[in-house]
Amino acid sequence: MIRCDPEFLFSYLPIHRRPAAGKSPDGRSSFATGETQLNNTKKALKIAQKLQVWSNCTKNRRKVWEPQLSSVKIAQRTFSKKKICRGNAKNLCQKKRLKPHHILFDMRAMQERYYSSYEKCVNMKPDMDHARQNGAVGVDLKKEVSGMISFLLCLALLIVGYFVYGKIVDNTFGPDDRETPAVRINDGVDYVVMPQWKLFLVQLLNIAGLGPIFGALQGALWGPVVFLWITFGTIFAGGVHDYFSGMMSERNDGASIAEVTGRYLGPVMQNIMRVFSVVLLIMVGTVFAVGPAGLIVTLCKNGGMSGMLTTTLFWLIIILVYYFIATFISIDAIIGKIYPVFGICLIIMAVGVIIGIFTNPAYTIPELWSNFHSMHPSGTPIWSFMFITVACGAISGFHSTQSPLMARCMKSEKQGHFVFYGAMVCEGIIALIWAAAGCSLYEVTGGLNTGLAAALAEGQSAAIYDVCSKTMGGIGIALAMIGVVICPITSGDTAFRSARLTLADWLKLDQDSYANRLKLCIPVLGVGSFLGIGNALGFINYTVIWRYFSWTNQTLAMIVLWAASMYLFKEKKNYWITAVPATFMSAVSCTYFVLAPECLGKMINTYADGKLVAYNTAVAYPIGIVFAIAMLAIFIYATKKHTASQKA
Repeated sequence: MIRCDPEFLFSYLPIHRRPAAGKSPDGRSSFATGETQLNNTKKALKIAQKLQVWSNCTKNRRKVWEPQLSSVKIAQRTFSKKKICRGNAKNLCQKKRLKPHHILFDMRAMQERYYSSYEKCVNMKPDMDHARQNGAVGVDLKKEVSGMISFLLCLALLIVGYFVYGKIVDNTFGPDDRETPAVRINDGVDYVVMPQWKLFLVQLLNIAGLGPIFGALQGALWGPVVFLWITFGTIFAGGVHDYFSGMMSERNDGASIAEVTGRYLGPVMQNIMRVFSVVLLIMVGTVFAVGPAGLIVTLCKNGGMSGMLTTTLFWLIIILVYYFIATFISIDAIIGKIYPVFGICLIIMAVGVIIGIFTNPAYTIPELWSNFHSMHPSGTPIWSFMFITVACGAISGFHSTQSPLMARCMKSEKQGHFVFYGAMVCEGIIALIWAAAGCSLYEVTGGLNTGLAAALAEGQSAAIYDVCSKTMGGIGIALAMIGVVICPITSGDTAFRSARLTLADWLKLDQDSYANRLKLCIPVLGVGSFLGIGNALGFINYTVIWRYFSWTNQTLAMIVLWAASMYLFKEKKNYWITAVPATFMSAVSCTYFVLAPECLGKMINTYADGKLVAYNTAVAYPIGIVFAIAMLAIFIYATKKHTASQKA
């Protein structure tokens, strides 16, 4: 932002030329009208133009500054708004240093609603080294490239991370030319060879949905500091997690993540993960059916429709029927043909958002180093709530349930780097863009993201609609509608498909026959239908259970990373590449479980009149650290025990 408020400018005018301070009618500080002769008409006009061009003071900047610019008096000549705003912005900003002589604004009282706007303009830096020209004071105005640096650095790190660290991860695993399950088994249902580009787009849509959008917008409440977690979390945790969950599955005949985890962490963890995975997947599938059904109803009502088309139950049944078909038939019949298109739409939507931000002078992405603190309006701690909230934008255990789907469709192990690690990096980039949108499009009051909080309070879908309409206009609205309706549905049907495959691996039921698939599709979709329809009719409320999704999601990621660490140890490879993020996620999950109100938070946090007043971080933080150290110690002990047993 550029600091362009008159109080700042007047402070650098000669004392004898500065107008006297006054008061506005409502008692706030303003400035009285005054006049100053200007020695150089051309330069004075340029600086007035420059202030108008460079004033990125939110959407109200024109309302605030144009009335003041209209009364600039230059050599006894008053210029109108139109004349002052005339000029080519590109040519105007070519010179970085313009040294005008005395310039005076006829100041009116600023209305209260504009105060928060001009107070954000803080980066204009006067340089008094060139103070004299023709006996008068000069002011240098410097344009600072604001917000671009932090965002572009993080974007560059993600891209470089894919090529550099992603390759290190790939080399650590060591893909070879062995025959893949898709080639060896190839049952035409779940084991189907698909081209690499299609694998990438389907994997992206399966793991993403609206996760990197919702999670990133929620994470942006903490401010630009979320850029760090999205960037480094994706490179060192999320990408590693997704790659190993997919490649370990591929090495074990495309087994579901519960079976893979049990193979390296033991039968007890295997059974826990089986139950854990099936419950989680059915819950995800149900929520991603109920949500889109409600959105379609809203769209129908807004379109003037009535009758059956405006009932949630009608659309919910249609979505559930589609889920049954997509879960039952071959993965290449619907998912392999349609989902790449929606994956491209997800990418286009993110590209459109960032282009809209860069091309609109009213939006500026705040710099990380200028806002290296929490901007959350509710005062929610960064650790570990931000790390849990962002979820899919950095790391998500849900991804490990989806990666085996593509592990069963790979022609070569060497595709894993692009399909698994690459899809996660792409999702991280999408999350970074949406986090930047959350930080730049909405008002900041007193250093807090109150504008974004108000937008999210209207509903997550409404927030997506708002961002797309502000950055892309009508095209954005169309993409937003595709996003908030289609993307959840695509995540929902693959969730039910993964639940079927998890049960099939558990019960040892081959899925190449119609009868065996029906044995699992009917109960899985039956439970989902019962929960969804019950919720639509109002006699089932599973929101209490759903509150635990955030914690269980990241806990699942922690478990998968520990399983990958044990796999690498047994393969005599560098297991620290997964053990370090596993330890980190252990601290994140434990700390959140202790602090979160839906978990143990009500026992240790401070409440007043039923409202949360303060988080007891003094207790939760040490517990999280101790738990992480304990998990690492258990892992090291297990490796030594395994080594001893091998020698014996």
